[in-house]
Amino acid sequence: MKNSYNDLTLDELAAKKEKLHKEYFDLRMGRVLGHVENPLAVRTIRRNIARVNTRIREYELGIRKAAK
Repeated sequence: MKNSYNDLTLDELAAKKEKLHKEYFDLRMGRVLGHVENPLAVRTIRRNIARVNTRIREYELGIRKAAK
């Protein structure tokens, strides 16, 4: 099931993006070393990063309003 990022604020999305980038880096390094249990996780993490980036861009364009 896809993760839902619709209800996250801009700050939460930024924190989630940092976390996903760290996971992605760790998975890439593990894949190079040959210690990845689930190689498809790299693709999933990359797609989740794209979803978060899309939500962040929506805030920048004003499509999605920041809660005050």
